[in-house]
Amino acid sequence: MTLTGLWLIGEVAALGSFTAAAESLGYTQSAVSRQATSMEAAVGTPLFQREARGVSLTPAGSVLARHAAGILAGVEAAEDELAEDELAGLRDRLAGRITVGAFPTAAAVLVPRAVARLRTEHPGLVVVLKEGSSPTQLRRLRAGRIDVAVIGVGSGLQLCDLNGLRHDVLVKGDLCLAVPATHRFARRARVPVGELSTESWTVGVGAAGEPQFEAWPTLRNPQVAYTAREWPTRFGLVAAGLGICVMPELAAAAVPAGVAVVGVDDPGWLGRSTVAVTRTEPTAGASAAIHALHAEADGLRSVS
Repeated sequence: MTLTGLWLIGEVAALGSFTAAAESLGYTQSAVSRQATSMEAAVGTPLFQREARGVSLTPAGSVLARHAAGILAGVEAAEDELAEDELAGLRDRLAGRITVGAFPTAAAVLVPRAVARLRTEHPGLVVVLKEGSSPTQLRRLRAGRIDVAVIGVGSGLQLCDLNGLRHDVLVKGDLCLAVPATHRFARRARVPVGELSTESWTVGVGAAGEPQFEAWPTLRNPQVAYTAREWPTRFGLVAAGLGICVMPELAAAAVPAGVAVVGVDDPGWLGRSTVAVTRTEPTAGASAAIHALHAEADGLRSVS
C-alpha cells in the first residue's frame, strides 16, 4: 500500500467518483484507475464498488478508509511540525564525501566541532578525518588524498610551502602553559616570561617534522623533568605536579581535571596561526568545511 493510494481511498469516500478524486488529487483518470487496481491487489480484496453513477467503497474499503484517515492526519501533522531549519536540512543538496586532515591539536577540539556542525548543516555530506603533522597534511593535499588540510604555521614550526594553494587563517593563536591546578600560576590569567626560569618542564617527543612542544621557546637552559610522546601522558604528569608544559592555546578546552591553563607575556615570541588549506578551486564540500571551521574557530576565540 502507498500513501497515494490511501489519499485516493479518502477522496473516493468523500467525493463518490474516480473522476472527482482525480481532479482533487491532480491526477489523470487513468492514473487514479491504476492506483485503485494497485491498492486492491495489495489488500487482496475489492475496495471499490463500480456503479453507473460513480464509485462507492466496499465494506473492506470502508475499513481501510477509517485507518487511512488516521494515517494521513499523522502525516499532515508531521509536516506541520517540522521546523524551518529541519526542512532546510532536508532540502540541502550538498552530498558526497570529503576528507579533512588536521594536525593533532586541531584534531582534538576545533575539527571535531566543525565536523559536528557539518553533519547538522549538510546531513548528506560524509566527512572523514585524518590526523597527522602539518607537513604530512600538505603532502596529502597535494597528492589529492584529502580535500582540506588544517595546519599550524609560525615561529618554531617547520616552514610550509603554500604556493599554488588557497589558505584561510582560522585562529591567530598562541602558546600557553598547562600547570597543576595547585600551582602558584594557576590563579593567574597570564605570567611574565621571566618567572618561568625556575620551573620544571614536561616536554614532548615525536617523529621528525612534528612540533615537539618543548619548554617555552624563548627560555634558555630549561629544567626538563620528563618527556612524553602523547598529550594525555603530558597532562597526567602536569596534574600530578611533576612539571608544567607548553601547549597550543587552541587546545585549552581539552585539558583534563587537575590542570589549569595560563597565558605568557613574552615580547620575544612572535606567535603561531592555525590555517585551513585547500586547492585553489575547492569543491563545494571543501568550501562548506572551511565555513564550518571558521564558525567554530570564532566560537573558540569568544570562549577564550
